[in-house]
Order: sequence, then C-alpha cells, then structure tokens
Amino acid sequence: MTPSLPALPRHPFDDDKLREECGVFGIFRHPEAAAHTALGLHALQHRGQESVGIVTTDGTQFHSHRALGHVGDNFNSAKVIQALKGDAALGHVRYSTQGDPVMRNVQPIFADFAFGGLALAHNGNLTNAVALRRELVTEGSLFQSTMDTEVINHLIARSLGKAVIDRMIDALRRCEGAYSLAALTKDALIGVRDPFGVRPLLIGRLDGAYMLASESVALDILNAELVRDVAPGELVVIDADGLRSYQPFPPARRRFCVFEYVYFARPDSTVEGIGVYEARKRIGRELAREAPISADIVVPVPDSGVPAAIGYAAEAGLPFELGIIRNHYVGRTFIEPTDQIRHFGVKLKHNANRATLTGKRVILVDDSIVRGTTSTKIVDLVRNAGATEVHMRIASPPTTHSCFYGVDTPSRDKLLAAQHDVASMARFIGVDSLAFVSLDGLYRAMGERKRDPDAPRYCDACFSGDYPISLTDQSDGSAPTQLSLLTESA
Repeated sequence: MTPSLPALPRHPFDDDKLREECGVFGIFRHPEAAAHTALGLHALQHRGQESVGIVTTDGTQFHSHRALGHVGDNFNSAKVIQALKGDAALGHVRYSTQGDPVMRNVQPIFADFAFGGLALAHNGNLTNAVALRRELVTEGSLFQSTMDTEVINHLIARSLGKAVIDRMIDALRRCEGAYSLAALTKDALIGVRDPFGVRPLLIGRLDGAYMLASESVALDILNAELVRDVAPGELVVIDADGLRSYQPFPPARRRFCVFEYVYFARPDSTVEGIGVYEARKRIGRELAREAPISADIVVPVPDSGVPAAIGYAAEAGLPFELGIIRNHYVGRTFIEPTDQIRHFGVKLKHNANRATLTGKRVILVDDSIVRGTTSTKIVDLVRNAGATEVHMRIASPPTTHSCFYGVDTPSRDKLLAAQHDVASMARFIGVDSLAFVSLDGLYRAMGERKRDPDAPRYCDACFSGDYPISLTDQSDGSAPTQLSLLTESA
C-alpha cells in the first residue's frame, strides 16, 4: 500500500521544488534605466514569478509601477516604461513564501525619510524579524506590509545616523539572517550582502553606468560587463563619483548557498565566479561515479535535471535521451485546481516520449526531492510509457531540513527525506532504485576535496542541518505563528 502523500501545496502543478524568493536589479545614471531594469528582471523571472515592481528617480522625484504577475505582462508597453522617468532604477521580482501575494507586499518598498525617499529591494530572509518587529511595534512603529523587509525600513527611520549609509549600516547591524539588498535614493544606488554572503549579488557595467543584479544573466541580456560579485559583508555605493566600497560588518566565514548551483540560479549564469551549467554537469558526473546502475538510457526530469543528466550520461557512457517532454505553456496560474483537473496531475506539465522509453531500463535524473509528490507521478508516467525499469538519481543530497534564509521550504514534517530513509523513499516514489549524490560528492563537484565539517565553504543547512546564522525567531517559542506573517520578504 502506498503511504499517504503530504497535502498538496498552493501550486499543484509545481509542487515538488524549493523556490527561491526573489531577484533584484538596479542601474544608476543610464538614460534607459527603466527599460533596462525591465529587461534585467525578465532575465531573473525564474527567481520570482508572483509580483514585479520598478522604482525610478530623476534626481528630484520618484516614480513607480508595481503589479502582481510576470514582468512581461506588466512592463510590456511604451506607456508604462515612459512613465518611469529618470536615469536610475531599482527593480524586484518576488515569490512569496506564506499567504497570498498582495499588492502591499510587492517590492521595491518605498518610504519618505527625513533625508528623502528610499526604495528597498530584498533577497533573503531575516531570522530575527519577529523579535525586531515586536520591539518596533511596542515602541510605536506602524507596519503597512507583512514583509520582514519593512523591518529594515523602520530600523533605518529610527537610526540616529546622519548619512543614509550610516543609517543603513546601523539598521543592518541589528539584523540576523541572509540578505542581499539593493536600495535607491535620489542620488545613489546602494548594494549590500550579509557577512556570510548566503544570497548572490553582483556588479555590472554598461556604457559607464553601474548595475546591481542577482545573477549574471540579467547583465547578459543587456550585453553588459560583469565587473565582480559584491563580497560577503560588503556595502557598495554607486553615485556620481563612481563606485565606493565599505566593509562595515565583522568578518564571517563565507557560506554561499550551494543550492544556487543545484537548482535556483539559471544554468547560463555565473555565480560567485562559477558557471552554473558546468557545475551541474560535474554534479551529474559525481553522481554517476557514486551511484552507477545498469541501464539503457539516461533521462532528465525537465528542465532542471537536464545539465546533471548530461553529466551523468557522459560519465556512465550511456545515451542521453529526452524521454519526458515538458509543456512550457502551463503556468503556475493555469486554472483553479478542481478535483477533475487534479486527476490529470503531472501530465498537464509533462508528457512521456513513449517511443524512447518503451522497453528501456531508464535512469531518471532530477535536481532534488522535496515532498516526493511530483517524483511519484513522473515515475508512474515513465512506467506507463513502457519502461521496464525506473531508477532515480538525484543531483543533491537528501533535503532533510527547512531553509530559513530566503527559500520557500515546507516544514520539516513535510520533507520526504526527513521522514524516510532512502530505501523507504524509493518505495514511496515507486522506483527500482534511488540514490542521491553525497554531501562530500557535492563539494567535490564544486572543486573541494570534501566537505570540511569544521569550516564548510557553503551553506548546506537544508542537507546537513548546519545553520550558520542564528535562528532567533525559531527559538523564542512564538515564532511559528508569527513567521507566517513575516517570512515573505523576497
């Protein structure tokens, strides 16, 4: 008897992936600031698909357009772009983690301070947001959204620093968690990463104008130059004098999110100096060395499993085949998931290439297993297409812990690997065998000899439970209820 499945999440056709919460893009002193920002956000659409916003400034006034939905649906007319006047812009795409996406939570958020206007866009999550918000409300602060990003705004407002930079530093020194922030004032674009550098942020340049972006693909679409990554704990100021760098926070050991390489980042991105596509192929090769199996073909679960499957097939000496075809025209807001529509399940998004699969021993390669719901349906799809054996290989270690650093992760009791060992997971999913790349294997693929348990290079908490940043709101007893209102930042 098949174990009972976890309850379906809010998006039933996209229900077995961790979700990055957002992407940011900013540009300073370019005559086409708004149009370039819209293009940059379009390249970052994979990082957030529920809302989009752009704020611009002409040095005197600020202009904004924010909306629910995709970039292409909301910034697709000359009228919208022309209304965003000015040569400096800041944009944001968002995926919410809790509750419904609503306009009051669309970023960038904007506020008028004593020093002038400031727009703020955030990728990440503050792990002490509940404690900070409780303190701020007690002292009289009024919140307009349910985002932890707004906590930063209130801390900036209450700072006694004279310059904007001093106020931001003062505010962020009170914040715990993972954050890559971009802020826009009437005369500067500011970028900052937390001291551990968990979330990405990089600097680009085009026609003498500097840019900030979550990934290099946002620069590629504009034929811009990738200058460098913003360093962990670094704050950069881009203004009329150029680019200035500050190191205002105590140094910490770099712990960039390794899941950016496994899944979050676009495969054509370069992140922290490493090409994502090649990294995923190396993970696939490592997986083939660690978990070989006699089979006829290697088939990726599209699209995220493709690079790892290419690497696996090359290392194993097996044919790489597109045994599953993805329908790219089924969006996350396709139709209301009635019981009748649920019956079609994964077939709305994937279809088996029957001629390729019939009579074959198949190795399915995917990037991760979260709840296991989609994996179960994919395996059924392949078996029903005539595969004689189905083996699944996963290009990441088992996801056993929730992320609190800016990723939409189910509670731990909904994570399949937290409740089952690998053999039990294989039975649950219905495969003939199941294997994950080891944590050491993942590090080898990223150029390390193995994972150093005393000084790991990456944040791998979702695999290891090793959380590098304090989880204040998870340990104060009241966080689980209140976090549902606060962990929506990006």
